[in-house]
Amino acid sequence: MNLQGPARFKVKYTPEEKAITCEKGLPKFSGEMTSKKPKLYIFSRDGVPIYVGATVRSMSSRLATGWTAEGKGGYYGYGFRHEGSAVDLDVWYDSDPVKLREDGKRSGSDIETVEAEVVYLLRHRTGQWPAYQTEIHFYQSNADHRESAERIVDFFEEVRRIR
Repeated sequence: MNLQGPARFKVKYTPEEKAITCEKGLPKFSGEMTSKKPKLYIFSRDGVPIYVGATVRSMSSRLATGWTAEGKGGYYGYGFRHEGSAVDLDVWYDSDPVKLREDGKRSGSDIETVEAEVVYLLRHRTGQWPAYQTEIHFYQSNADHRESAERIVDFFEEVRRIR
């Protein structure tokens, strides 16, 4: 596992629509954000993470699903889309994902493990889960997963400090 990032995006939205802007001011995802490499993504407001997710899909595909979900199979999408009108989106990607982990786990399980560790750290440090977190997948973590999670959570502490 070799996490790269974050790439930062601004997301303006209504419950039905979203518009992203990358750091270069372009209205699109590009590069690794369009790949099927495992990605960890975090929506935040004012430097406070409100949702932590993991995907192996392109970010545009993943966000489309989160914005159009209506409860099929119990998935209602991103709850925050019904409140507010803007969030930040930070995305990390694994530049060296394994094809298949031990015990038959899929390659994205490293990212899901970091996702769980990030959510745990946020709960531990703030006393609350991210406001719109709806699910999480757990795998046994190792030192690399926990160190990656620490770096990611520290990133948001730095964002809040410089605001």
